[in-house]
This record gives sequence, C-alpha cells and structure tokens, in this order.
Amino acid sequence: MQTFLQYTILGLVTGGVYGIAASGLVVTYTTSGIFNFAHGAVAMLAAFAYRQVRFDWGWPAPVALLAVLGVAAPVLGALIYGVIMRGLRGTSEVTRIVVPVSVMLGFLALATWIWDPTPRTPRLFLLFFGADKTVSIAGVNITWHELLALVMAAVIALALRFFFFRTRNGVAMRAVVDDPDLLELNAGRPERLAMLSWALGAFLAALAGILITPIQGTAMSATALTLLVIDAFAAAMFGRLRSLPRTFLGALVLGLAGSYVIGYFPADRWTWTSNFRVSLPMIALFVVLLFLPQDRLRGTTIFRTRERFRMPSVRSAMIAGLALVGVMFLLREILAPTAVNSLAFSMTAAIVALSLVLLTGYAGEINLAVLSFGAIGAIIVHHYGVTGGGSSARTTLWGYLLAAGVCAVVGALVALPSLRLRGLYLALSTLAFGVFVSNMVLREITDRKLPLLHTEFSIFPSGNLTVPRPKVGPLDLAAMPTFLMAVTVLFAVIGVGLVVLRHSSYGRRLTALKDSPAASATLGQSPVALKLSVFMLSAAIAGVGGALMTSQLGSANLDRYDIFLSLSLLVLTVVGGIGYVSGALFGGILFGVAFVALQNTFDKLGADFPDAEGFFEFLARFTTVLPALMGVSIGRNPTGAVEQIVVEFGALRRAKPVVVAGCAAVAVAYQLARNDSISNWWFVVIVGAVIVAMPLAAKRLAPPMAAAAPADGQGGVPLELVGVARPFEPADRDMLDRELGLTVGGR
Repeated sequence: MQTFLQYTILGLVTGGVYGIAASGLVVTYTTSGIFNFAHGAVAMLAAFAYRQVRFDWGWPAPVALLAVLGVAAPVLGALIYGVIMRGLRGTSEVTRIVVPVSVMLGFLALATWIWDPTPRTPRLFLLFFGADKTVSIAGVNITWHELLALVMAAVIALALRFFFFRTRNGVAMRAVVDDPDLLELNAGRPERLAMLSWALGAFLAALAGILITPIQGTAMSATALTLLVIDAFAAAMFGRLRSLPRTFLGALVLGLAGSYVIGYFPADRWTWTSNFRVSLPMIALFVVLLFLPQDRLRGTTIFRTRERFRMPSVRSAMIAGLALVGVMFLLREILAPTAVNSLAFSMTAAIVALSLVLLTGYAGEINLAVLSFGAIGAIIVHHYGVTGGGSSARTTLWGYLLAAGVCAVVGALVALPSLRLRGLYLALSTLAFGVFVSNMVLREITDRKLPLLHTEFSIFPSGNLTVPRPKVGPLDLAAMPTFLMAVTVLFAVIGVGLVVLRHSSYGRRLTALKDSPAASATLGQSPVALKLSVFMLSAAIAGVGGALMTSQLGSANLDRYDIFLSLSLLVLTVVGGIGYVSGALFGGILFGVAFVALQNTFDKLGADFPDAEGFFEFLARFTTVLPALMGVSIGRNPTGAVEQIVVEFGALRRAKPVVVAGCAAVAVAYQLARNDSISNWWFVVIVGAVIVAMPLAAKRLAPPMAAAAPADGQGGVPLELVGVARPFEPADRDMLDRELGLTVGGR
C-alpha cells in the first residue's frame, strides 16, 4: 500500500504539471485556431532562462520567477502571435502547422547557440527549497517542490475556470471560439484577445517547464525538455482542444499511468520498461486520436487560401529531369569526393521529401515523422536485403522493394486517425509515431529471444545500423559518383512519375479531396480509400529514400532519424514549395548540403581573417537558426520559393541574349574549375552570382524584351490570380483596356 501511495502521489505531481502545460495549448488553440507546436520549446527556453538568472547570475528566486514568468514568457507569447501567427490568416492548414514547427526548431537552435549543449559540468536544475525539505502525506515523503507543483496545478485549474466564466476577457475568449465575427460586431477585439491568450499560454508553458525540470533530476537538455512538454499534447487532445476539465483529467491519467509503469513493471525482466515509460505519452496520444469522435466532412471555405500551385506538364517534367541528371553528371566531374558525398546525401533526402510532395502537396495530408519511415525502411534492408559480407556486402533490389512494402503497411496503420479526422490530427498522430520510433523502436539495441521462434533478434543492433550500397544486376553502386548518379536518376524517375500521377484521374481525385472532402464524397468518391492509398504510397517512397540515405552514409545511429530532423526536412520542403517536385529537390539540397557548406565557409573565412573572426563566428552560428527563419517566412509566401523563382526567371523568356550570356559565363567558369584554374568554391560563387544577376539584367538591360510577355502569362500567373498571387501592375490595366476596346495610356 505504501508503494502504491508513493507512485500515486508521484503520478499526480507529474500529471498536474502536464495539465498546466496542456491547458496553455487549449487556450491558444481555441482563440486563434493555430496549434502551438512550439509550446514545449517555450517551456524549455523558460527553464534555461530561469536557471541562468537564478543560479548562474545569483538572482533571488522571487525576482527570477517574476522576470521569467511575469515578464519574459508573456511578452514572448504575445510577440509570437503578433509578429508571426497573426499573418497566417488565409493560409492552408499545412502552413499553419509548419510555421509553429519552424518556431520550435528556431527556439531549439537558439538555445543550443546560447547554452552549450555539451558543457564541461552537467547543467543541473535544483529543486525549489532543496531536496531535504519534505513533508509526509499518508506515510509518503514528498518534497516541498513536488507539493508546490501539485498545489499550483490545482490553483491553475480553478483560476482558469474562474477566468473563462467570471471575467469579461475570459467570456470574450470563449466567444472568439464560437463566432469571432459576431464578437467583433459587438465591439469585441478578437485579435487582441488572441494575443492575450498566447501570452497566457506562454506563461503556462513556462511555469510547467520550470516545475517539471527539477523533478526529472537529470542534466538539462534542450531537446529532452522540449519533448517532455510535448508529452502534454496527449492531455490536450483528451479534451479535444476545447475542454479544460477533460484536459486536466487526461493529464492526471497520463501522469498516473507513467508512474505505475515505473513502479510495477518488472524492469529486471522487461528491459524495455524505461523506453516504454518515455514513449507512453505518445502511445496515449495516438490512442486518443484513434478514438476521437468523427469530424464532419468539411467543404471548401469562403476565403480561398493563398497557396497557388501550378501543374507542370509531363513534357516539362521530363525535360527538367533530364536536365537535372545532366547537371549532376557535370558536377561530379569537378567536385571533391567530400562534396560528392554531401550531394549524394542531399539527393537521398530529396527522395524522402518527394513523399511529402505526394502526401502534403497533392493530398493536403501531413506527415511530421517522414524520417521515421526512412528508419523502418533502413531496418528492413539491413535485416533482409544484404548479401555478401565485409567489403563485398551489397544490398539487393529485393530488399528495397520489401522495405517499400513494409513501410506502406506501417503507413496505413499510422494513417488510421486521418481516415476519420482532419489534417491536424494526422500531423499529431505522425508526431506520436515518430517520437515512439525514436524512443522505443530504435532503442532496441540488444538481442532478445523472440517468442515461439527460439531465436535472438535485435531491431537496431548495438545502436548502429549498417546498410551497404546497392547492387542491381551487373550495376554496382559502391563507388560514390556512381551512387550519386543512380539516386539522381531515381529522383528524376519518381518525380516525373508524380507529375504523371498528378495529371491522372487519381491525381485529380486527390486534388478534389484536398480542396473539399465533402464535395469529393458527394461525387461518389471514397475519402477513406484515397487517404489510405496516398499515405501508403508516400510511406513507401519515404522508406526507400531512408534506406538509400543510410546506404549513402554506410552506417547510422538513431540520431540520424531524430524527430526534429524530420521536422526540419518538412519545413525546408514547404519553404521550397510542397506542391512541386522541385520543392523536394530544394528541400533536400538545403537539408543535406547548403547550410553545412555555408557554415563551413564562414568558419574558413574566420580562420583566414583573424581580425573578423568574431563576426564570421556569429554568421556561422546564425546558419543554425536560418532554416527556422525561412520556415517562419512561409506565412508571407505560402506557395514557396520555387514559385517565386519561376516568376523571377519568367522575364528571361523574352530576354534570350541575357540567357545566352549567363550560360556562357557558367560554361567558362565550369571549364576553369575543371582545369583547376579556379577552386570549386569560386565556381559556386560565380554560378550563384550569375543566377542572381540574370533576372535583374533581364529587367534592367532589356526591359522591352522582358516586359513583352502577354498579360495572361506575366510571371507565370494565370489571369484569374492576378491581384491574388501578385499585385496588379500598369501592364495589367493596359491589357484590360486593350481587350475591352478602351483607350490605352490616354491615346
């Protein structure tokens, strides 16, 4: 009985802190309609900031708490909404998910920048009042800190109840949920209330982070603290992001379940107990999502989203694929072996990103754990697709096909919540799956006896997965240049296949499902079958890409499949243009080589110019935050960078001399690099300068040629989207006057 009481009290304390964090999620979502994936990162930043001012700078605890909880956290929450989230109106659900994810990644990078992730001495967070201050409850000793956390959870629950039902602002916040337009007609201010709710949500996240960190009793880690508060997502979903009482109830159940696992699972026999305990909140999140009541099919909204993806023709896709293969062939002739390795890794990441183009760009569904499917594909190839041994070991085509099939089946299981619910719920279910794979599956590194088979098996042997390079018939891809060309050709083939699929009847059904599930079902289509099939196909592509990524590396540990890397690849693909195959290429190149090369360049410049070393060191560290900043900017350009690049280069269609001059400059630079007259670094600089200069030259040096494009194709924007995808220009007015038979330019 004593043991039961001890673990019950521990579970109530943990559940209470989960309830505080989850209530902040509910408050922000109900007033703005944006799920704050950065909630855990805000808690992490608050915990680090409090420790900094309290223990490193020696501030008194009340002053430190007032500075962090009373000032910094609410201001940060208000700024997040006012500067970033407020601009997401009129964007798709994908953008409203990717931008908060980008904020989370940015906060993680910022924390790593400010606080060294590998300090000489562990960064500990001491309990309030000290570990020796305890009180006995029913014979169980509980620290004052744990008692404070439990009391604070109860106070917060009662205070929120009073706030939402007894205060003017609280009632107005509830009205924002029901009908913001009606509230505004009654002199309400929905935007101000939303900002207030985000300030309140940040305060609750910060409070949860400061309370839970010392209870864990381990050295502080930015990623671990972020994931710790992310565990509260399950409690928030238990209340369906609406009900605070059900949210607190779900949090208490979650805390008690985790505590009882620690207390009653036989850890000496069930060696996976600790991994299961860490994974339990994500398992609970998936189960809650699976059994949530079914949402009504939604129709299209009155206000169309600002994303506009043009459909390329199959012919143009094939030409682009051949051009990509040709460019890669030329590059491999001049690049150093390390650069070829990095480029090959980027192309495997681009193949994984193609699965996101299909799932998210075409079907409007979301996968936050794409590299987790890649990990499963790599595991299957490692166990069942390797022939030979030692240096002659190779992977077989059969292994990759098997990996695709297994990942498709796993994808179908993960997609179960999406068959009944909306995109956000699929995003959360894939997030739960990704964290579960990282914390449970990939940590199974020791051999275990399989039931009935009487044989030992390890999913992730010794924490390191070895996957040799493939051999397909007589074609041996062991050499890295050959492997680079093979994965480039595979990317081009899959990319063209996706464009063909987009033009097919199946692709049109996916588009109808994305635009309006209700209309799609009314026309006799099966949304369930469409969602299931597209997620299976997407998971299969991700599995093959992940296996090839591991093959390129030769071997990989579990950090290569971290959930935050999956989120980074998703963000960069959306930045490129999630509706385009070229967006996957853009995301893969940035993910695999661009930022690393940029950081190495700044490090080299700092070594070459000691007087400016501090400046270049700042720029090198800034590159770690740059991907998140690019993701945050998606709210302003939700269609992505590829669309903007196409618009900018559209002026070159009637400025052929500029195109010829640019191509000649690149050809000369290539020949000089091949003859070792210039370094590859200078070749990249010259090519980059030419790419930037060409559209500028087309507009400034040849304005008649660049501006002579017909108005219905200016910048590649259809007529019906002029004024939506880009502003009206004088040429548009002149075209309308001319077509209507009116005078043009006063003549």
